[in-house]
Amino acid sequence: MDLVLEAADRHLLTPYVYPPGWPEAEPCRQLLSLFVITNLGALVLYLLFGTLSYYFIFDHELQKHPQFLENQVRREIAYALRSLPWISVPTVALFFAEVRGYSKLYDNIEDSPYGWSGVFLSMLSFLFFTDMGIYWIHRGLHHRLFYKRFHKPHHIWKIATPFASHAFHPVDGFMQSLPYHIYPFLFPLHKVTYLGLYIFVNVWTISIHDGDYRVPRLLRHIINGSAHHTDHHLYFDYNYGQYFTLWDKIGGSYKSPTAFEGKGPHDYLRKLREK
Repeated sequence: MDLVLEAADRHLLTPYVYPPGWPEAEPCRQLLSLFVITNLGALVLYLLFGTLSYYFIFDHELQKHPQFLENQVRREIAYALRSLPWISVPTVALFFAEVRGYSKLYDNIEDSPYGWSGVFLSMLSFLFFTDMGIYWIHRGLHHRLFYKRFHKPHHIWKIATPFASHAFHPVDGFMQSLPYHIYPFLFPLHKVTYLGLYIFVNVWTISIHDGDYRVPRLLRHIINGSAHHTDHHLYFDYNYGQYFTLWDKIGGSYKSPTAFEGKGPHDYLRKLREK
């Protein structure tokens, strides 16, 4: 995040926003800047990719499903916009620690003992580490001690749209993002790679709520896509994973998507039309 902060300071904050005497490295200034940047970035990612997905990928026929709520899209967006600023508070604290140099993020490829191969390996390990972390956190949020208070609001959306992707209770949203933030404090990661992965995971979160169930046949039981996550919303105790089905299979919570078996939401709508 320090790359984004440096760019903001150089092109906007230092010359146009903050008084000349306020040093860029001053902690209060960095915290304030990170709070604004994090919220603006989250809004842009959510609204831009959510809108593109909603209008160009999401099948609007799903809005005719009996479990699609009245005014659901508006409600999803409103819930997300209320939650994102609260989610950003602990997120900014972790970004601040990164900016102050407490993480293992590095600037140059030469700083990695494995060079470019280390960059590619770190991308894979990031995905597998965060997938594992999100699986167990997500599954824990389904425990009766936490579900009703923190995770149930996200399960209001049985037939989700891309705008449901970030419509979480703030505690739920931050907890499920925690593995992304923990990784660079545990393992070396290139700063640009981390920024790219952070954008990717937000887009992926939108994609598994987009109602597009198409996955290459060979990857259907490997990739946790929208079909898997739709069944999670519908049937509750299955498919907690984020990118892969690995941990669901290990944890005994894997469910073959009903959409792949002719029993999904589209099939239900087709049967209603035929009656």
